[in-house]
Amino acid sequence: MGETSGTVFSASLEKMKHVKSDEGDMLTQPFLDVCKLVLPILDKFGPAMAIVKSDVGGNISRLEHKYESNPTKFNYLFGFVQPEIETDTAKSWSSCTNALLWLTRAMDFLVELFRNLSEHQDWGMQQCCNDSYSKTLKKWHGWIASSSFTVAIKLVPDRKRFLEVLGKGGAENIQADMEKFCTEFSPILRGIHKFLASCRLDSMKAL
Repeated sequence: MGETSGTVFSASLEKMKHVKSDEGDMLTQPFLDVCKLVLPILDKFGPAMAIVKSDVGGNISRLEHKYESNPTKFNYLFGFVQPEIETDTAKSWSSCTNALLWLTRAMDFLVELFRNLSEHQDWGMQQCCNDSYSKTLKKWHGWIASSSFTVAIKLVPDRKRFLEVLGKGGAENIQADMEKFCTEFSPILRGIHKFLASCRLDSMKAL
């Protein structure tokens, strides 16, 4: 009974152990698996995170489809980017590079949100979301995306109710898993940003 309370995070935490190869390179499928396991957590927010879930799901699908077309060639996560740089398509809205960038940014937002929930016990859910948004996605969003996000955040559930749904009553386990998720996923996301920045591909904006 005690173990079920951590399940929304524990599956992704388990997959996270396999994201890097023995040589320290990021592997495509394990990374996408971690991101896919975040989708059920987004469901717990109800309609408020529908826009994020749709964006995350679409970017995972694009990357996974490309990976499945040639698992050997795209075994490593950054293997998507070099061919697109060579064909001058990396900055295209439909590129895998763009999908990787926005998937990483969405995960930045969620890590920051879970960190806020963990560290700021006195903050309401909207404050947690708004602070996370301003620190991560906001600077990359134009007026249209930012307006949509602002409206969506107003639909977030009450903090207490959300944590109850998330942990099914096992708040202590959820707290520990949430903190561990943030601690272990953050360096992975920073590594992706560092690589994209080295290729000058970390500053694309949305409308």
